[in-house]
Amino acid sequence: MNNTKWTSLNLTFGALFVALTAIGANITSIAPFLVVGGVPITLQTFFAVLAGLVLGSRLGAFSMFVYMVLGLAGAPVFAHFKGGISTILSPTFGFILSFILVAYIAGKIIEQKRSYKMYIVSGLIGMTINYILGTNWMYAAYLFWFEAPADLTYSMVWMWMIAPLPKDIILSILAGMFAFRLSKHGITSNKFISNRRIV
Repeated sequence: MNNTKWTSLNLTFGALFVALTAIGANITSIAPFLVVGGVPITLQTFFAVLAGLVLGSRLGAFSMFVYMVLGLAGAPVFAHFKGGISTILSPTFGFILSFILVAYIAGKIIEQKRSYKMYIVSGLIGMTINYILGTNWMYAAYLFWFEAPADLTYSMVWMWMIAPLPKDIILSILAGMFAFRLSKHGITSNKFISNRRIV
């Protein structure tokens, strides 16, 4: 029976994106000037999108799954150096959970069609998935198990997302542009798919 296994190179690159996402979650601790108007410029979504575009749908999603599990296990890899199983109850956990789907969908689109335009479109679609899943999780958390602000409404929760939206749009476009440039140097999801060996 055929079975696919990732090579050590695949796993190394997957681990690299786990580390980059952890760094991206707390980039303002390293570079405090990346706080614009009180809004921290985190790079988690950027690296989740990039993971899918560079590693492909399966390996990219797996790397984001490992990132999530590592944080839930207690490693301080989430924003503000947080971690632990209790993070599941956090209103922002939906954004972390979405990274798996972000990487998978972004990678899947590029596996179907590779062009400069599609790299950018994939980045923006990935960001949209991040916002939809994350914002709806946040609303549900405040509605059912977390102490909600006074007069909470669904539209209010979406209004909160207006502040980080411009920087996430820019970063998602940059992720697509950067991944396209990497593909021109032979670093593409095809490379990592083809590196899987059949045993």
